[in-house]
Amino acid sequence: MPYQSPISPGRSWYEDTAGPRPEYPALDGDRNCDVVIIGGGFTGLSAAAHLAKAGTNVVLIEAYRFGDGASGRNGGQLGTGQRAWAEDLEAEYGLSRAKALFDLAEEAKAHLIEFAAANQIDIDYMPGQLSVAHKPRYVDDYKAHADIVASRFSYPHIAFMDAKETAERLGSTAYFGGTRDTGTGHVHPMKLVIGTARVAAQAGAQLFEGTPSTGIVSAGGKVRVSTPKGTVTAQKCLIAVNAYGGTLEPVSAAHIMPIGSFIGATVPLGADSKVLPGGESVDDSRFVVRYFRKSRDGRLLFGGREVYGVNDPKDIHIHIRRQIVELYPALKDIEITHGWGGYVGITVPRKPFVREVMPNVISAGGYSGHGVMLSNFFGKLYAETVAGNRDRLKLIEDLKIPPFPGGRRFRTPLLFLALNWFALRDRI
Repeated sequence: MPYQSPISPGRSWYEDTAGPRPEYPALDGDRNCDVVIIGGGFTGLSAAAHLAKAGTNVVLIEAYRFGDGASGRNGGQLGTGQRAWAEDLEAEYGLSRAKALFDLAEEAKAHLIEFAAANQIDIDYMPGQLSVAHKPRYVDDYKAHADIVASRFSYPHIAFMDAKETAERLGSTAYFGGTRDTGTGHVHPMKLVIGTARVAAQAGAQLFEGTPSTGIVSAGGKVRVSTPKGTVTAQKCLIAVNAYGGTLEPVSAAHIMPIGSFIGATVPLGADSKVLPGGESVDDSRFVVRYFRKSRDGRLLFGGREVYGVNDPKDIHIHIRRQIVELYPALKDIEITHGWGGYVGITVPRKPFVREVMPNVISAGGYSGHGVMLSNFFGKLYAETVAGNRDRLKLIEDLKIPPFPGGRRFRTPLLFLALNWFALRDRI
């Protein structure tokens, strides 16, 4: 029987095409180290790799298997800058700080591609991203955005597309304009997970799967992380569980909310398909964003149905097909070979959450759908912090991230109501 993630619904196309997926042992016995990491997704594995390469004694524990959560199951799009548009960051923080945040994210993009190349990780990188407007009134914003990032943020790779060009590049007339970004692209996330774990292990990191954390205590200059069969004692701890933290640590839980996002993969569309002839990935202007792309072998990977809270849908294929047909009516009978989901962590302002949540314990997450490149880079920034340079991580730590309203009891229903209102607004 194929392996099924116990924390994420469906079996993904990524799992079936990633090649060998090594298994790592469970922790059995106590360990002492410099840094203990909780969570085996992009953030944790990247931190483990960079720390171990620097000679740090690091132990990483993962409750299930590496990549079982969002890191191994996401849309694979890198994007550009932060999740918030550069001009919106400028309005909130001023140009200097907004540019520093934009440049940090651009370094994250370059780092991911360079890390994969340097470590011979084939991540199926494909260039290009289209960002498109699903309502006519948004088109002017996209046109202005292209000008702003070029003139004020020194990023010349985004060009405006009118409705005609948008239809040609999409193979669909469902959108009214947008931008084309030639300075970014999309990847196979599970291959990146597997490769990053390999790099970390080869550098000397001690990696354990099937090892949940049952508690974290920081006292007397030490951090103790308990597990079912042993305790890890360290100088420092990184919590990198993002949407899958549950009640492990209350500050992170108050600021990061899980959202279920679901993807379907079709059979290869064929060389004569008019869908995305340039091979770009796509995201649209909906609050409940639709995101899609073609794989290296020509399949349409389409994501778009978000669920707020943690109840899985009964049939992913039905909902994904409905959204595909809205954009591509000719695909109404296309075979969908895979349907899967995972939970991404969002924050109230859709900006990442990084905080020292107790002495010597830093938590990172809340990437809000922009985590493929940011999470990997935050692992590197955490390693820099351990080495004594916290300046760049501090740029993210200082972002204003309020907790979700309503406390633990009411925040999920309140968010459900609010975000369903936004979903309704998308359709009006």
